[in-house]
Amino acid sequence: MKSDFKKQIATYSSTRGTFEVVTVPKMQFLMIDGHGDPNTSPSYREALQTVYPVAYTLKFLSRNELGRDHVVMPLEALWWAQDMESFTAARDKSRWSWTTMIMIPEWITGEHWAAGLQTVERKGGAPALEAIRLELLDEGTAVQTLHVGPYDDEGPVLHRMHHEFVPANGFALTGKHHEIYLSDARRTAPDRLRTILRQPVIEQPRDVRTTQR
Repeated sequence: MKSDFKKQIATYSSTRGTFEVVTVPKMQFLMIDGHGDPNTSPSYREALQTVYPVAYTLKFLSRNELGRDHVVMPLEALWWAQDMESFTAARDKSRWSWTTMIMIPEWITGEHWAAGLQTVERKGGAPALEAIRLELLDEGTAVQTLHVGPYDDEGPVLHRMHHEFVPANGFALTGKHHEIYLSDARRTAPDRLRTILRQPVIEQPRDVRTTQR
């Protein structure tokens, strides 16, 4: 029996044109940090060249040694900058910091993690292996929507999310902008790319809400 968490976890599905408030469960991820334009940064390319081999190695280790198979989850990324308007207005990607991620089942523990890294290291070809880590992420309450189209068209959607929907519903931004890439950009036309855009939020005190009105 192969687990497909993308179908089992509700927050891996969203609706185009609708902002929804969700509760994201705590999950563990492969993570690699970096900075700079993902289109031109060598470190971003090296992160992708590393996170995928590790994810697939852990999948096969889990299936062969633990008898628990799963579908490798989609690529995800956290994005942030000192000025978050660089995501919604200027889209100055040189100012962006990022964490590339792939979700890993909770039954893969430290022992299996270490064995998987050793296997990838023996095979070679994972240039950022020393930078990868396995870490829990607990986002809790978040607002998300499905964006269909080029990544560079996300700005207006994020502006509406951050400046209209979030404050109008009594929330404030917290944490980092989160994207889940449901499409493979190497094989999908830009206008058909499907990306979940997620922003963790916290509830504002009532006196703040009253002042904003």
